[in-house]
Amino acid sequence: MRVVSLVPSLTEAVAVSAPSLLAGVTDWCTHPAGLGDAVRIGGTKNPDVRRIAELRPDLVIANEEENRAPDLAALRAAGLEVLVTEVRDLPQALRELDRVLVGALGLTRPGWLADAERAWARAEPVGALTAFVPIWRRPWMVLGRDTFAGDLLARLGVRNVYAGHPERYPRVPVEELAAAGCDLVVLPDEPYRFTAEDGPEAFPGLPAALLSGRHLTWYGPSLAEAPAVLAGALRAAR
Repeated sequence: MRVVSLVPSLTEAVAVSAPSLLAGVTDWCTHPAGLGDAVRIGGTKNPDVRRIAELRPDLVIANEEENRAPDLAALRAAGLEVLVTEVRDLPQALRELDRVLVGALGLTRPGWLADAERAWARAEPVGALTAFVPIWRRPWMVLGRDTFAGDLLARLGVRNVYAGHPERYPRVPVEELAAAGCDLVVLPDEPYRFTAEDGPEAFPGLPAALLSGRHLTWYGPSLAEAPAVLAGALRAAR
């Protein structure tokens, strides 16, 4: 079977489980380090549909949030089978990984997936904390309702104060964020690359937790170590 992945976390999931299946991956697919002979087919939002069709994959795997509906429609119009995942929380992520790896690709359930289930089953809250979670600046955008990253944080005892917002990724003025009365600000390094020098200065006096975006937003092998990595960063910020 030949697979093209349009989602970095799913690329990692397939590459760690059965690397020979990957025929094409996006420019944003960075893990694992050696992706072999997989062809780069553009970005998650602007894949080269013609190049993907030329690879003649048996399956294209995508995500309803990371990939655009017109691109997926164009791939189907080219005669390709496209499997679209939806991931809004941890249980759904685990089910979708099973659907892709076992159901669609016919693989034996990988050990890392069981490791991830056990790791999150054992995860303990770092405390009862309130936070907001910027994912972009210029303009400032934060996690809102119904997000995978928000669910992971909730399992670690961090309540996103914008979890009840009607939008999933609302734009919020920085002045409103600073006045939200939270215990800390959570700053992941993707999709915007927040760093110690770029982000915390906007919220003086508020503890900032700098988190690995891969562990907070990717659903794949990184899930097995995510509880420990994220909890460690949250504790360090307190």
